[in-house]
Amino acid sequence: MKISGYQAALDYLYSLVDFEVHADPNQAALFDLRRMKLLLENLGNPHLEAQTIHIAGTKGKGSTAAMISSVLSHAGFKTGLYTSPHLIKLTERISINGKDISQQEITDLVAELEPLIFRINSCAEYGKLTTFEVLTAMGFMHFARAGVDFQVLETGMGGRLDATNVCNPLVAVITLIGLDHTAVLGNTLALIAAEKAGIIKSGCTVISGTQPVEAADVIRRTCLDKGVKLVEAGSVIECRHKGYENGFQLFELTAPNGTYNIRLPLVGLYQVGNLCCAVAALEQLAEKGIILSKDTIEQGLQRVKWPGRFDIIAYKPLVIVDGAHNPEAIKALMGALNHYLDAHNARCGGKTLVFGVSSDKDLPGMAALLKGFFNRIIVTRAPHPRSMDPEKIALAFNAPGTEVIITDSIENALQVAMRCLALDDLVLITGSLFVAGEALSSLKTRSVF
Repeated sequence: MKISGYQAALDYLYSLVDFEVHADPNQAALFDLRRMKLLLENLGNPHLEAQTIHIAGTKGKGSTAAMISSVLSHAGFKTGLYTSPHLIKLTERISINGKDISQQEITDLVAELEPLIFRINSCAEYGKLTTFEVLTAMGFMHFARAGVDFQVLETGMGGRLDATNVCNPLVAVITLIGLDHTAVLGNTLALIAAEKAGIIKSGCTVISGTQPVEAADVIRRTCLDKGVKLVEAGSVIECRHKGYENGFQLFELTAPNGTYNIRLPLVGLYQVGNLCCAVAALEQLAEKGIILSKDTIEQGLQRVKWPGRFDIIAYKPLVIVDGAHNPEAIKALMGALNHYLDAHNARCGGKTLVFGVSSDKDLPGMAALLKGFFNRIIVTRAPHPRSMDPEKIALAFNAPGTEVIITDSIENALQVAMRCLALDDLVLITGSLFVAGEALSSLKTRSVF
């Protein structure tokens, strides 16, 4: 098959088994790392070229990865960052020192890999390679060929059987664990934690965020069984919120190696736990011979970019985009929103929610946390096969005194949201990373806000 351009490369990638687009309740049984290892062996094992920081978790793993990558880049290390899913463009998933892989580089890698993928999938000894597995291999190839010093890898889902779990990390980070992807990972915190803890390998240091008791017990037991050091970030780091200033959150953070005064451009209060995990991981690198100064950590964190997470698009009216997509994340988002409004003595006039969600998510749990705060709710859907029917979403939000408006696209939802806005109004766009990405793409072309 000839890959003649970027669109042809995308079409080919999406023609493979793609669980991000088509969720399968039996997909856990289809994961087999042996086919990923076979692919990488045929490529010369590029995943083993760089020092690795591997990050799993239900909530905050992308933000934590972005923070760690930003500091390492600022320290002068060539640093690859692999994350998923993307918000707007596929190229966002693979970057080096903040620069995304180019469309031409994607095209060239797909063209190079296609014959090998064909051979492996024709045999299918361990099942057929998926879109995510091929993208992960492309990330490893891109990093290895660029000669990166570090690769910071975010798991796609779970950990134990995730395509990224072929690496040998210096540091493994597990951010907050909650109930999500239960059909695949298990329906208890202990079962999900066991999957996340699958990234823990002999020889690494483990950083764990503040966890529910059931999850913390699993992580501690796994570390004990593997004979590895465990650092529980919430126990060794004290973080004091000092306010907001010019689009930054200000923190005084006291960690084992010192006290940091941090200006973080990610303004959701829920970033506290992610920040503690990131600093704990960066400090632990010192035990591996990689010393990062206080100034380097502070300045690297000040430069981090991670859109779509409490992303303030406008201030008057206040327009926020956030990719929260499960009850735990929605609860954290609403806590962050109330904290932000209180800190700014903001008394919003109209409160509009633009909401869309994927069909496999806990809609009742999310709606219960959002109802009662907003007087106008616009339900919608992203252009994604897994997006839930807005008519179904609307049923979860029906309540006395709340106007519920049904729209068939993010573009239409934003048009409705814009009508007759006052300067003291609030618009929150959330429910899915797919919704957040589509909204950000649309809002970039608007001047109404």
